[in-house]
Amino acid sequence: MAAEEKDKKVEQTGAPTQTIGQTKILWDDANMRSVYANVANVAGGREEIVLLFGLNQAWHAGQKEVKVQLSDRIVMSPFAAKRLAMLLNNVLADYENKFGKLDIGIQRPDGTSVQ
Repeated sequence: MAAEEKDKKVEQTGAPTQTIGQTKILWDDANMRSVYANVANVAGGREEIVLLFGLNQAWHAGQKEVKVQLSDRIVMSPFAAKRLAMLLNNVLADYENKFGKLDIGIQRPDGTSVQ
């Protein structure tokens, strides 16, 4: 990971570049948009994994029904999804090393908290 960080550069356009081995990756952010999501769901089959992102606008605890406004769907191969999962795990591990463990409030059936 440190080697990847060392190889990252920023070109004149502001878009980062990254060198992995002898392959230079140019990240083109010209058409990128940013959205906020506080809800995500994942579904999948043999050929594809589908990530759904949206916004939960329920402000009151104990509501009987919560409507989530879905905004984005990302469809990827299982191979790309596996690489994404590994990247997310690495980023979250770094975050927890810097700022402490994240407690997301989910409990196992035995009453212990999921970390």
